[in-house]
Amino acid sequence: MEMKVSYEDDLMEQKNKGYRQPIVCVLGHVDHGKTTLLDAIRGTSIAKGEAGGITQRIGATDIDSARIEKIAKDLLKGAKLKIPGLLFIDTPGHVAFANMRSRGGALADIAILVVDINDGIMPQTAESINILKKFKTPFIVAANKIDLIDLYRSTKNKLILEALKEQREEYLDALDKKLYNLVSSLYSYGFSSDRYDRISDFSKTLAIVPVSAKSGLGIPDLLMVISGLAQKFLENDISVKGNESGMGTVIEVKVESSLGTTLDTILYQGKIKRGDTIALDTKAGPKTTKVKALFVNSGRTMKDLKERERINAAAGIRILISDKHEVIPGSPLMVIKDDPTEAFKYIVEQSKPNIQLSEEGVTVRADALGSLEAISYELAQNDIQIRNASIGDITRRDITDISTINNPLDRVIVGFNVSILPEARNSSMSTDIAIINGNVIYSLVDECLKWRESKAHELEESRKESMPIPSKITIMPEYIFRSTKPVIVGVKVHSGRIKVGDSLIKGDGRYGGVIKSIREGEISKKFAEAGTEVAVAIDGVTLNRQILPGETLYVDINENVVRNLRQNNLDPETMKTLDEIIRIKRKDNIFWGTKA
Repeated sequence: MEMKVSYEDDLMEQKNKGYRQPIVCVLGHVDHGKTTLLDAIRGTSIAKGEAGGITQRIGATDIDSARIEKIAKDLLKGAKLKIPGLLFIDTPGHVAFANMRSRGGALADIAILVVDINDGIMPQTAESINILKKFKTPFIVAANKIDLIDLYRSTKNKLILEALKEQREEYLDALDKKLYNLVSSLYSYGFSSDRYDRISDFSKTLAIVPVSAKSGLGIPDLLMVISGLAQKFLENDISVKGNESGMGTVIEVKVESSLGTTLDTILYQGKIKRGDTIALDTKAGPKTTKVKALFVNSGRTMKDLKERERINAAAGIRILISDKHEVIPGSPLMVIKDDPTEAFKYIVEQSKPNIQLSEEGVTVRADALGSLEAISYELAQNDIQIRNASIGDITRRDITDISTINNPLDRVIVGFNVSILPEARNSSMSTDIAIINGNVIYSLVDECLKWRESKAHELEESRKESMPIPSKITIMPEYIFRSTKPVIVGVKVHSGRIKVGDSLIKGDGRYGGVIKSIREGEISKKFAEAGTEVAVAIDGVTLNRQILPGETLYVDINENVVRNLRQNNLDPETMKTLDEIIRIKRKDNIFWGTKA
């Protein structure tokens, strides 16, 4: 899709009532200013002492086009918007974005990716970019916190290009350097990008708008850019057809004892009215219920709930339903006229997690469909396979199921924004099952990776403890402490690693005793590595009979572990000792070690 025109030319067309508001979602890393940006957008939309132009919806903020045109009048230069306004989703974050779905894709028509220009791309930024790419959602970048760059000169101007004219050359150079660092980072994710005023073709280049959400600097530019892009590229997506059924996505489910079950919903298509029959997804499968009441937030706070008879898309609304269904957040909602069969089929199809499962892997639990897919996607990106993934809290049944898994590295549950039921927690305490639970995806993935790495190391150490390592020691004649029951002598460990319980053989293959204990000074040890000198107690032999001062002894190994030892990348000296032991063994059996 080509777009080689200026915003001023593009926005000169008259506002067309045949469009609904584009739905805008805000994503980005923690502390990069997502919520502050939303607050700035809301605050800018209400000039001091003025009323109107903004409606605080349930879970969303509706800014009409007249208000946007007033805020960005110096940029639009008299141009009129075709879109009726913008509907900003109030819950920022890529997980909220993933949970808001329509027809298998993202509910949001367009997104703003907030990046702290001083930090650049961070873990949650990368997650947000991945999920935007997955859903093929167009977006722009708000390069936030430009007021924190050294030598910034405070300004009352809200337009970014005008404010930059008031800055020193040193600040502008620093800003450009940080912008191009961001451009370079975005390129590594497959995006060509630049500052919005330097772009001639917005269909090929990602727009970056420098802003300070804290001061409101650049907010008019941001609203102008996102409005222009939305109405240029989203005409088909946001055009209103007269016969469309009401459709929405349930964002949050609340059960209030005095009221009943309410659904905070984004209505993205058609209309809904009191008394309508709706189909939705529940823990027991698709169900129907009646719309008992509809609410919007007609004021500036969530306390200003007003009941409405009918609401048109796009809107954030609260629906009071007549039944006590356990509705699944992130699931679709449809207004139906008669037979719900087709609606149920659609809901089942849309509610299937798009997750690649394997016969082996970890178990994932999440609070909603979108977040389940988001956490599963990030685990897969880090080469962690998933055996089981579903919506819901962590239960005792999960613990029982996972306890039967053979691979210890897969005995882990990764939970996103869910509860661990008491019986599950109690059951897990008597097992080696790990439960990693939280509400930040990159932290969960990082913790899972660290746990698996630690577990793998633990298993390797356990394997080493149980399996003898090819080792060679020499009895030091100057350190003879006892000659029998047991022999206690000083030894030098030349290769491998000796441990308590190792059986020893002599150079001619005869029995050389069993290591009963190892001491280094006053410290008892389980192991002694190559290059160390330690005192060992050797049971089952007598000094100067079966073994001699100055004699070299080897750790005896079983024939069936030879192949395993060769595949474990042991150090060269240990491998050399293994070859020596094989030669000793083959004095009695020329085929020893070959069947391994």
